[in-house]
Amino acid sequence: MILEAVMLQVKQGMEEEYEEAFREASKIISAMRGYLSHELQRCMEVKGKYLLLVKWETLEDHTVGFRQSKEYQEWKKQLHHFYDPFPTVEHFEKVFL
Repeated sequence: MILEAVMLQVKQGMEEEYEEAFREASKIISAMRGYLSHELQRCMEVKGKYLLLVKWETLEDHTVGFRQSKEYQEWKKQLHHFYDPFPTVEHFEKVFL
């Protein structure tokens, strides 16, 4: 299992619109091969800051299967215009329980 972690900064004043768009876009990612689960967390200290955590079966399920798919193009269309700056995506693997 791979954990994708993304710190997101949403443009000021667009937080509600983003959360609604994310709810809709969640249908896209949750239908992808290798997808296990995801959650979006809102920062309590910094307005507009979010943490996205996605669990994938393998790294390639995200980096190839999702990122190189036509579904990813729709994901980008629905969500990427909200971000400033554009986020960095990192992947983690469990060391131990």
